[in-house]
Amino acid sequence: MRTKFSFLFICLSLFLTCFANYQPNWESLDKRPLPEWYDDAKIGIFIHWGVFSVPSYGYRNAGEWFWYRWKITASPAEAIFMDANYRPDFQYADFAPQFTAEFYNSNAWADLFKASGAGYVVLTSKHHEGYTNWPSVNSWNWNSMDVGPKRDLVGELEKSVRKRTSLHFGLYHSLYEWFNPLYQKDRANGFTTQDFIRTKTMPELYDIVKRYKPELIWSDGQWEADSSYWNSTYFIAWLYNSSPVKDTIVTNDRWGKDTLCKHGGYLTCSDHYNPGVLQERKWENAMTIDKDSWGYRRNAVLSDYITIEYLLQQLVTTISCNGNFLLNIGPAKDGTIPVVYEERLRQMGQWLQMNGEAVYGSKPWKYQNDTTNQHAWYTAKQGGDVVYAFLFQWSQSVTLRSPLASSSSATVDLLGGKPSLVWMPLKEKGVKIEIPAWSNAKWVMVLRLTGFK
Repeated sequence: MRTKFSFLFICLSLFLTCFANYQPNWESLDKRPLPEWYDDAKIGIFIHWGVFSVPSYGYRNAGEWFWYRWKITASPAEAIFMDANYRPDFQYADFAPQFTAEFYNSNAWADLFKASGAGYVVLTSKHHEGYTNWPSVNSWNWNSMDVGPKRDLVGELEKSVRKRTSLHFGLYHSLYEWFNPLYQKDRANGFTTQDFIRTKTMPELYDIVKRYKPELIWSDGQWEADSSYWNSTYFIAWLYNSSPVKDTIVTNDRWGKDTLCKHGGYLTCSDHYNPGVLQERKWENAMTIDKDSWGYRRNAVLSDYITIEYLLQQLVTTISCNGNFLLNIGPAKDGTIPVVYEERLRQMGQWLQMNGEAVYGSKPWKYQNDTTNQHAWYTAKQGGDVVYAFLFQWSQSVTLRSPLASSSSATVDLLGGKPSLVWMPLKEKGVKIEIPAWSNAKWVMVLRLTGFK
């Protein structure tokens, strides 16, 4: 009966996904099931790359916000930097010809992302500066074909990612632009006019979907106006109903100042969001390797970059609580990926080669972390009695209070190490496990507990 029921449920889910007619309102759109590929993938690579990669300077998220901090907030650091290094009449647009991307090799990028163990890639198509990394007809002379690389940066990576069938392709897109006159006019009118939406934002969104067929749209820049101004519900209804990616497309929650952490395909809530407790609705932890910036910074020092230990701990706590992990890198203006980013991605991939069984396709367990050992976190495989325990700290003897053996044939294995460990149930509750001193585990150890509940 269970097999028959599961088959009928799958058929019904597919029918609802493929044939549902979603209405342009959040009540209807929020009912759409999230495509399974996203939850199974668990890990994505975020790429912030644009004209801001030329000055590549700043503090506290200033890498990609350089123009804004220089001109709007009058940040002393950016002003001093410009006065010391550029002529007095230098304009931000003068950085664009220096965005050369001469060493950009999309195949090498895609190979690195695959080696990292990620399941999807999200590239910046346009950040708040308005410069598009594809030849947008709605961004004349402020796109990667007209000025700078003279190349379709989005298209090149899209093709390379598609060739690696283990990867899904997504695009980041900013709804607003700091200095676009049409947006400034709409804002001055209290967002009662929509000239910017009609001639810029929406044509661009429809263009990148039709042209590149991304499976994820990571929207941003929503915080100054409601989703009714952005026409977000109409665009998403088209995505779900009629677009060329209607069956696979995934969206986030940044579609208006009324939508964050409430509406959309999954929730981001804030940058570096990691609640540390189980969330009923699917969410994502978008975080940076550079603690202070999404874009590349030449003035960063080694201590500004997170360690592999912290990276993996964030990954584990995220997936344990029903989240996905989106790890950001910032390439340089010439298209190279700085070696510290490459090292972290390859380290993550090395760890996942040994421990990916506990990550990919996993589900949150009934406990997220151990009742007494806060350095132990859990995932499980759906429909089975296999539990995975991630240990941030360990010794030759580990005590876990949450798992209980359901039979005398229960076993404990070390992923990537000894296939059967010595263990014993505890009288009060839990299990004590002996860890061999020669364990091959690095950074975060993973135990597979079979026959536990």
